[in-house]
Amino acid sequence: MSSRRAAWPLVAVFTAGYLASYLLPTIVGRLSVHLGLTPAQAGLVGSALLLSSASAGFTLAGRVERYGSRTPARVGLVLAAVGYGSAALAGSVPLVVASVVVGGFGSGAATAVAAAGIAAQRDPHRTSSLGLLTVSATAGALYLTIPHLGGGHRLPFAAIALVALLVWPATTRLNGPTAPEESASRITGRLPHRRSGLVLAGGMLVWSMAQNALWGVSSRIGVVQVGLSEVTVGAVFAAALGAGLLGVMGAGVLGARVGRAVPIGLGTVIIAGSIVVSSSARDLGSFATGEILWNTVYPVVLSYLIGLAASLDVRGRWAVLAGSASSVGVACGPLLGSVLSEEAGYPAMGLILGAATLLVAAPVTAVALHTGGRPLVPGSVRRRGGAPAALLAATTGSLSGAVPKLGSPEQAVTELRVRRRRLVRSAIRTAGPDGGPGQSNAYASTSDR
Repeated sequence: MSSRRAAWPLVAVFTAGYLASYLLPTIVGRLSVHLGLTPAQAGLVGSALLLSSASAGFTLAGRVERYGSRTPARVGLVLAAVGYGSAALAGSVPLVVASVVVGGFGSGAATAVAAAGIAAQRDPHRTSSLGLLTVSATAGALYLTIPHLGGGHRLPFAAIALVALLVWPATTRLNGPTAPEESASRITGRLPHRRSGLVLAGGMLVWSMAQNALWGVSSRIGVVQVGLSEVTVGAVFAAALGAGLLGVMGAGVLGARVGRAVPIGLGTVIIAGSIVVSSSARDLGSFATGEILWNTVYPVVLSYLIGLAASLDVRGRWAVLAGSASSVGVACGPLLGSVLSEEAGYPAMGLILGAATLLVAAPVTAVALHTGGRPLVPGSVRRRGGAPAALLAATTGSLSGAVPKLGSPEQAVTELRVRRRRLVRSAIRTAGPDGGPGQSNAYASTSDR
């Protein structure tokens, strides 16, 4: 499957899968106001949605390659459309909760397909940035329009269902299931970089939990603590998501120039500070400042975290697993934010969430530093020791997409000219997987003169 051909369908599916979590503040707020739920109960409904989404990710981890992208994506989009559409039509809390769980599973399936496909892209960071750019723009447009249309809890759910239906035609460009014999040879294999992957997944769980704990109650902070109307809060969110678009575009332009550790570490510190500012706001200026700064940096760091997870395994298994762990954190966020805000107040909640964000910055940044020698683009040759990736792929029957092409990023190419025929064998043997300490991470191009 051509990475260029597959990029825009993956971005579309990514948008449909991520949209529910982006609209969570208005979903939780409207469930509380229009269905008579307490903030904690409304947050629990949001957590049920996102836990169902995470369970879909764990179910599909490592299986997307076997089933192909097209079928799981279509199943996920159908479940999302049916689930959220039913939630929009339901008038009782039990029916809304059941429908939300179905829709959440569909969102998680779509996100898992997109994550696995993004990991196989030539430049996963750029594709993930484009996906975040698209979902931020879609959510921003909805935040500008939904407050003016009313509709209670029905309108946000109907919007998510409609987006899922609109994305359906893009699935025709995704790949189908792999042949059984080819699937067995490609899927089997040990999960690489387990320690780094587990640390990253655990860090993303806590990181996402802190982010979504604030995001889930941001609407309540604006209305209750600051005293703003729903229309004004929606405008602030739209402006914040618009700033997020600029942040994502900046991340796409920056790319790999400064590595991953600096954007992840420094960005997380800025996020922690903006959480405190937003949660302690007493006027429109401080509330808008905290929300806009936070939403500007948040998608930037998230894009690098997604790219980092994708770089650990070209088959996308760590991308799906880390994304699902992040979804668990996102799922726990609304409930955690609601409980902390009710028990300790919004300012204290912000201090707790900011401290948790700072604590998780260290291990996640350490993973980015530890894997700094691995390529930002799957398939390019590693800079550190070991046999060249291209030669290993050629001899072990690995994925064809894992074999780098000349000129791909972070690929060192050295041309060796050997005049005597008997030296050619020595040069090739040194570069092979059985070479000794003198192995070189370069291609040997020999000529017999």
